[in-house]
Amino acid sequence: MSRYEDARAQYADWGVETEAALSALAEIPISLHCWQGDDVVGFETRTGASGGGIQATGNHPGRARNPQELRADLDFAYGQIPGTHRLNLHAFYLDTDAAPDRDAIELTHFQSWIDWAKEKNHGIDFNPTFFAHAKADDNLTLSHPDQGIRDFWIEHGKRAREIAAGIGKALGSASVNNIWVPDGSKDTPVDRMAARQRLEAALDAMMATGFARAQLIDAVESKLFGIGVESMTVGSHEFYLGYAIRREIALCLDMGHFHPTENVADKLSAVWLSVPELLLHVSRPVRWDSDHVILLDDSILQMAQELVFADLLKRTHIGLDFFDATISRTAAWVIGTRNMQKALLRALLLPQTRLKAAEAALDFSARLMITEEAKDLPYGAIWQEFCARQNVPDGLSLISELERYQSKVAMRR
Repeated sequence: MSRYEDARAQYADWGVETEAALSALAEIPISLHCWQGDDVVGFETRTGASGGGIQATGNHPGRARNPQELRADLDFAYGQIPGTHRLNLHAFYLDTDAAPDRDAIELTHFQSWIDWAKEKNHGIDFNPTFFAHAKADDNLTLSHPDQGIRDFWIEHGKRAREIAAGIGKALGSASVNNIWVPDGSKDTPVDRMAARQRLEAALDAMMATGFARAQLIDAVESKLFGIGVESMTVGSHEFYLGYAIRREIALCLDMGHFHPTENVADKLSAVWLSVPELLLHVSRPVRWDSDHVILLDDSILQMAQELVFADLLKRTHIGLDFFDATISRTAAWVIGTRNMQKALLRALLLPQTRLKAAEAALDFSARLMITEEAKDLPYGAIWQEFCARQNVPDGLSLISELERYQSKVAMRR
């Protein structure tokens, strides 16, 4: 009997069908974030650094310097990750010799990304870029008191939505267009209401044009605080939760955008009851929103279990959001994405029926016993089988592949 067949039999004793779990996992796409590959620099010729509360630390060799290098790195990363996945693309990763200002970007500036995605069978999600720009130096964009600056960013947001819809139409897969702005105040403000009213009005103007759901899914993303906005963030969780409910759009929950003691997994079922769709940005905050590569830790396991047990996957879009320039950038993509998949697989392999029955009967002793004993089941054998069926390496073979590719790109400077 093979290792997998032995593990399959053990899970069957608990009423878990491993084949069903493997089939379900293969159908869950994860949106890899392009900005891990170049330290959130982007490809605008007139700029060259992140800003607006965003900072990547480290100078590991091999940063992608142009769209071609970034796509090559992504191709490698996707090749080490089982399944078929998506790309999360920011607006300042346009591919053109002469980048226009952000209020003049067009779909043509992203045609090479569309062509690549068609060839590789990836969907593309999108984001307007409201940072790393002279008109964001005050850490104010859509809520800026200056109407001219607001108009600039409103136009950028309109064009980003048009581009996202065009991408979704071209690829036959709806593009999730996620809106995050760095707006806030370093010191204590005296008129929060005015700033939030300006943000709401700007968002309404930006999203006035409707697009087919099959092409575009709008999402809004909150944050607790950031660099330069320590005292007040205009787009707080409460602001965007209310806005998403009123406007019937998706709500983005970024795991690094809450207080370190908050359990983001606990929020999923609560907000799912009131918003049409959810977007997750999966990251690992250390003390605050430091966006570390995700581990297979309790926070990720709880997130995955909530998604599976509450049947949220059908209306939830899973994306990653971390950027670590102290380690191999391609390895970071691969490790983080595979850890999200491992967490989902472990959730799919839990004896859900037994656990829910125990809880419904208020038998919390049984719930605890089942939870702890299930940890000893041979999950690793099921993961190895998944990798083998998807023709990707695991274990020592994976480590060798990651090291080989890093040595190939280390000469980039």
